[in-house]
Amino acid sequence: MNVGIIGSGGREHALCLKIKDSSLVKNIYCFPGNAGTSLIAKNIEIDIDNFKEIKKKALEKNITLLIVGPEKQLVNGIVDFFKNTNIKIFGPNKTASQLEGSKIFTKKLCKKYNIPTSKFEIFKNKDEAIKYLDNSTYPIVIKADGLASGKGVYICKSNDEAKDAVSEIFDGKFGKASCVLVEEFLNGEEMSYFIISDGKEYKSFQTAQDHKRVGEGDTGPNTGGMGSYSPSRLNNKNLEAKINKKIIEPTLAGLKKLNTEYVGFLYVGLMISNNEPYLIEFNVRMGDPECQTILPLLKSDLGEIILSCCNQSLSSQKIEWLYKKSLCIVLCSDGYPGEYKKKVIIKNTDNLNLQDGQYLIHAGTKYIDKDLYSYGGRVLNIVVTSNTFENSRKKALEILDKINWVNGFYRKDIGYNVINK
Repeated sequence: MNVGIIGSGGREHALCLKIKDSSLVKNIYCFPGNAGTSLIAKNIEIDIDNFKEIKKKALEKNITLLIVGPEKQLVNGIVDFFKNTNIKIFGPNKTASQLEGSKIFTKKLCKKYNIPTSKFEIFKNKDEAIKYLDNSTYPIVIKADGLASGKGVYICKSNDEAKDAVSEIFDGKFGKASCVLVEEFLNGEEMSYFIISDGKEYKSFQTAQDHKRVGEGDTGPNTGGMGSYSPSRLNNKNLEAKINKKIIEPTLAGLKKLNTEYVGFLYVGLMISNNEPYLIEFNVRMGDPECQTILPLLKSDLGEIILSCCNQSLSSQKIEWLYKKSLCIVLCSDGYPGEYKKKVIIKNTDNLNLQDGQYLIHAGTKYIDKDLYSYGGRVLNIVVTSNTFENSRKKALEILDKINWVNGFYRKDIGYNVINK
């Protein structure tokens, strides 16, 4: 079959790399893709918010399966758009995508079905929120309600920081804001837990830990993700059973009571405290850079798994993993997550001589006359799988030294909380 992958980031290049090994896949088209996907697939320059144009191109290329990478198009209903066509599409529909599209939707679902999460309050104007903050205990968490590319979460240590966060959200930093979410701060360690679902059944799909803060030691502002490792050191059979029973199953059951089924990847952001899981957030797609870290560990045929979800036959699939340790470091443009320059040349990527288990996964990149240029805040992902996290990080840093991109930066401490312990 011909497959179309929607998106242009590191997640989509990672999906492309894994899908190309599927026995079911003949040709891959990326909408619009990046420099990395252009080496193994056909990039189609297109506005991915234009669903009619995507459908037109999919029919032209005889694409029978679309895989949606980013959250925005899912939240805006791309799956619903393709529902009554002959093109299968992998991802949750518009209603189910509210798990990520509205943090308040998710919090209300948690409250209704007793899903463990932090205590919260919802405020519809700045004055009410600030009045509440004046009598709050710190640290405290402030969240924008809608999509914010992973950046709309503030962990505030003081009243002044919290007020600034509320002001930024209501002043439109992440788009028009009709309300803000204020949550208690949970102590513990974060874990990303993934499932894949066909609407009837779900299966676990690995764990990871993301490093979202821009600075070493998890300091500074939030980003889309500076690196990750998989699997999480926190996961165990007892914890996994609790996550499934207390969080996954009530959530999927709650969606069914809204007359919808969940099809696709579900990213469950958790805080683990004393081996107890608390929901921080849902994402209705694979994480980025978690996807880059997880997929190199997958032994099973990803094309078969995804197609089985579209056909509601996931129960017949056995998902197997390599017993390896995977670590990803993201190379970013100077200035990220703030302002940064685009169209900056990147040299030294053609002769890296990567070994088995080593991957250069592109994100914000384009080729112009055979030269590689940066076109985003997060530019390249260096992923290494090996027998230890320490060795994976060491090899990833060696590759970054060889690239030696003077216009970029990266964190050297990814995985510190598993390597140093």
